[in-house]
Amino acid sequence: MTQSLLQAGERIDQLFSTDIQIIQNRAVFSYSVDSVLLSRFPKLPAKKGLIVDLCSGNGAVGLFASSQTKAKIIQVEIQERLADMNQRSIQLNELEEQVSIINDDLANLPQHIGRSKVDLILCNPPYFKVDEQSNLNESQHYLLARHEIATNLDAICQVAQQTLKSNGRLSMVHRPDRFLDILDTLRHYKLAPKRIQFVYPKQEKEANMLLIEAIKDGSTDGLKILPPLYVHKENGDYTDEIRAIYYGN
Repeated sequence: MTQSLLQAGERIDQLFSTDIQIIQNRAVFSYSVDSVLLSRFPKLPAKKGLIVDLCSGNGAVGLFASSQTKAKIIQVEIQERLADMNQRSIQLNELEEQVSIINDDLANLPQHIGRSKVDLILCNPPYFKVDEQSNLNESQHYLLARHEIATNLDAICQVAQQTLKSNGRLSMVHRPDRFLDILDTLRHYKLAPKRIQFVYPKQEKEANMLLIEAIKDGSTDGLKILPPLYVHKENGDYTDEIRAIYYGN
């Protein structure tokens, strides 16, 4: 069945700390460390509940999360090609009873599932605003995945406010240079930031990622800045924490 699910140019990669396999295509989309870290950042509901993965791409974040929970997971992806890869990865892992895919603009999510239904939203969004300095010469697939063309931070926070239950959580990975923008947008939609962790490529380098979790209609008190997370040692090897995430203890 594995080979029958693959199309031209595709391969299968596995996060070795789990049994989850992901269909990838370098010319279309491949997950990176940001997807892996996001899938492990929030506390997932153990058995019941509903998780939504916005901007899900080929499904890596939601599928990695599925190894930590029995909750239902809905993946939302606007690009038909990526949604198809996503669906075939669901089949590859025999997770059709737990994980499903919606191929649509995330702004339409309330029409699919209703309002105030979701316990946790995961989102690895497009990081870059589009302006005169934007490099828009990438493939269409990477262009939409990386730049705020099909969606943006405002739309993501708006749909989170619409679809999360009271005290439901939004967990995102993003870039530190958008930090103030992220905080302002979260507050505008009454999503209270509660946990923030900065991710560094290695010690002595500037942070190049941040993980942030916010609660719908939560108190603005109680924000926690978690210890820094370093991806690589000075010799280029993964740190023990990252190695455990990728390969298990």
